Amino acid sequence: MLAPIAADSPKVLAVIQARMESTRLPAKVFLNLGGRPVLAHVIERMRHSRLTSDFIVATTVGRGDLPIVGLCAEMGVRVYCGHEQDPLERYYQAARLYGGEHIVRIKGDCPLLDPEIVDHAIEMHLRTGADYTGNTLERSYPVGLDVEILRRQTLAQVWRDAGLASEREHVTLYIPKHPELFKIAHLKQATDLSVKRWTLDYPQDYAFLQAVFNELYRRDPVFGMRAVLDFLAAKPELEQLNAHIPVDAGVRISLAHDHPAGCPQ
Repeated sequence: MLAPIAADSPKVLAVIQARMESTRLPAKVFLNLGGRPVLAHVIERMRHSRLTSDFIVATTVGRGDLPIVGLCAEMGVRVYCGHEQDPLERYYQAARLYGGEHIVRIKGDCPLLDPEIVDHAIEMHLRTGADYTGNTLERSYPVGLDVEILRRQTLAQVWRDAGLASEREHVTLYIPKHPELFKIAHLKQATDLSVKRWTLDYPQDYAFLQAVFNELYRRDPVFGMRAVLDFLAAKPELEQLNAHIPVDAGVRISLAHDHPAGCPQ
């Protein structure tokens, strides 16, 4: 059991990235799960992180993202509106404005986010003194339980040096390309569950998540990874709904059309 963050501990700021635009599944962060928008679930789950000092939602200045601003106002969550086309710029400026010695990257399309896993990643990050800690580079957790943590100086370096469109879009993609520059820590578990897809990017993902929330949400609004695994053990056919989608589908698409940032494609 992890203890709550101490008053003299370094400030750990979580930034939840969210926007309405999505080419594969428009307005996905506002799709209904258990009677609430996807993004509301992510926000509520982050409220249960014991080692996060504070968190904000980062979206864009585009009019299409005004519903996100409205939801944050309803839920009493601070929001930053930034660059529409450069997620890394948006993420960096949000972190710079609200401060924090360590910055946690959370995706707004991951409604099964497990706050206990977030806390385990933060604990490892602080204990090891890593520049970057995460569970995505060497996967053992299901896709959709993603958490990444960067030192403030590391984020600034990535923001300054990342020059490809893919590196700006996927925020941390620059780091594994340059392992000589960063101390990297990997959060892994003994059982490899990396083939499981629990994120939201395609209609098939939504169908899977609907089935999970319809079964588990009423019992416990912040049900964790173990509850999902137990449910799927009894309903293994549900995992076939989106099993055909590659783990890194979004990154593959970005790399296939990569170009220097700021230049026409």
